[in-house]
Amino acid sequence: MELKQIATIHTDFPEKFGIPRQSGLVDQLKGKIIFEPDYRNREAFRGLTEYSHIWVLWEFSQAKRENWSPTVKPPRLGGNKRMGVFATRSPFRPNPIGLSALKLDAIEYHAALGPVLHVSGVDMLDGTPVYDIKPYLPYADSYPDATDGFAGRVRDNQIAVSIPEEVLVKIKENERETVKQLLAQDPRTAYVQDAERIWGLSYQQYNIRFRVENETAYVLDVEIK
Repeated sequence: MELKQIATIHTDFPEKFGIPRQSGLVDQLKGKIIFEPDYRNREAFRGLTEYSHIWVLWEFSQAKRENWSPTVKPPRLGGNKRMGVFATRSPFRPNPIGLSALKLDAIEYHAALGPVLHVSGVDMLDGTPVYDIKPYLPYADSYPDATDGFAGRVRDNQIAVSIPEEVLVKIKENERETVKQLLAQDPRTAYVQDAERIWGLSYQQYNIRFRVENETAYVLDVEIK
């Protein structure tokens, strides 16, 4: 089977570090899906505006490996416990394919780019290849009684966030809550828990420097790129 890249999603994440581990965890995160020239036919999008959410099938373009492992170490389990790859959403899979449910905010019909999808709740790197778009169907895609395995036991694991006022003012007012939510997800590498280590998270034009101690992310500085 030959997969054809139909689009590229553009987000505010130039680097992998700090991207939410699942779609929808930070609702405010925006993205634009721009289609390749062969797929800009308006007819292909007829009826899509009737849906509030879409499934996006995409590629972990920076997680390719020659070989695959049957087990991985999920970050939410501390990075030191192995689980079967098919019991996780790890990017390190036999095929590096990602699946995200995103809110469809609008379809913009651009003169040069054709239909552009504006979405929110993104969890992808800027420039990620997209292979398919499908409508999200609540009556078929939602199972309220479904069990969520070990992932459910750690889904609410968030940390506190502390940003000094003199640092907070460097962030646009309408982006402050988003930055706080990104840090609350605890983006650190799971097996590195050094309280003295300083981390850097790139989001939009910001490079956010922080450290984590006693389940709190302390923002040290925000550099404007």
